[in-house]
This record gives sequence, structure tokens and C-alpha cells, in this order.
Amino acid sequence: MKNILIIILTLFSFSLTANAESTKDQPIRVLVITGGHSYNNETFNAMFASFGNTITYQVVEFPSAFEMFLPENRNKYDVLVFYHMWQKITEEQKVVFADCIKQGKPLIVLHHSICAFDDWEEYWHIIGGKYFHKPTVLNGKKYPACSYIHDIHFMANISDIEHPVTKGIKDFELFDETYKGFWVDPGVKPLITTNDTTSTPVIGWTKTYGKARIVTLQSGHDSPTFQNPNFRKLLIQAIEWAYNNGKKE
Repeated sequence: MKNILIIILTLFSFSLTANAESTKDQPIRVLVITGGHSYNNETFNAMFASFGNTITYQVVEFPSAFEMFLPENRNKYDVLVFYHMWQKITEEQKVVFADCIKQGKPLIVLHHSICAFDDWEEYWHIIGGKYFHKPTVLNGKKYPACSYIHDIHFMANISDIEHPVTKGIKDFELFDETYKGFWVDPGVKPLITTNDTTSTPVIGWTKTYGKARIVTLQSGHDSPTFQNPNFRKLLIQAIEWAYNNGKKE
């Protein structure tokens, strides 16, 4: 009887270890949300496909994507990646959207996503920045409309070489679209800057919103950036770091 009990306990322990290893090896499930702006689907998707078995990804477009913020759908993905420029949102959708992030859903924000939701200030605070399409008053200060320029060669300078998002990445050149004059929340942690005069100096940062880690990267307009190995490394490390919030890193 004693031997049978030992065998059962051994098998149970082995099962727990196997399940733990299986969970550990599971890819990060990324939900990419688009809408409101065209982009090169082929090269954008190829960027995510290049991550191999590290992640799986699904692309959902607004307005259908609002359904994915509902509590019953939040366990279907691990990390959100925004690549949208959507504007229309109801009061009910605002509450559910903000709650999804606040309760701990990690978020990566790319490029024109900082141009979204012109009339929803809380979104600007969620992501830590805002491109203004029109003169806007924020926190009692008036900001003029921002500007952009396509196809600019500029240097992305790494501000924090020790942060998990930027670790192992040196200053690198991008051929991308710059934004000038956009608001950056003074409470964010800058990770990437540029000296290019066509751009706001801070172009990459991290912050938190509720329980969630947020990473915002202003770059990401088109294929040259999607195919840039430094940007790809930056993106996958951002996804991993945001996902690891509250987990062993």
C-alpha cells in the first residue's frame, strides 16, 4: 500500500511539473487592433510572423474590436497591440475599454495609434501621448495642431540601455514618418529619443495604467520600419516585457 501511495504521489508531481513546463512554453497570444488608417498588410504581418514560436497573433479591426475588451473575451489573448487610428467611441465603450487595460491587460501602442480618439482624453492618458489634429487644450495648456513628414531618415537614440524593452539595442537609423508637436505625458519613462527637428524629441516610452504595463513607440509607418531588425527586436521585447508584468522575468 505504501509503495502504491509513493507511485501515485510521484506521478502527481510529474504531472504538475509537466503542466508547468507546458504553460511556460506557450506562446504569447497577441491581439493586434487596426482600423481607421491604411497600411501595408503584407509586410506588417510578416513582422509578426518573423517572431516564430514566440508569439501567435490575430488581427481584429475596429469597430468589431470593441467586443474584445468585454470581460468575457479578455482571456482570449495576452497582450494588446494597437495599430489603429479609430475615432468613434460610445460612452459605454469607453468604460469597458479603459477597464480592460486598468485590470491589467498589457498594451503596446504603435505609430498612428497616438492619433486616435481625438475627443477622448482618457485614451491619451492610457497610452501616455497624443497627436493633435486640431488646436487642443489639455491640462489648461493650449497645443497647436501637430505636423508630420513622410520618408525621413533619422536616428533613434536609446535612452535606457538597461531596460528590458531596449536592452541589447544600440542607436539605430530609421526611415519613417515623424510627428512634431505631439503631447507626451511628463510621467512616462522615456526609452527612445531623436534629435531630428521634424519630430518631438521623445519617440518611445513606458508607463502604467492601473495594473497594466504600456509601451508606446511613435515609429512604425511602413515597410522599411516593419523590416528593420532593430525595430523588430524592440517590438518583441516590448511585448515580452509588458506580458511579464507580475510574472517572473
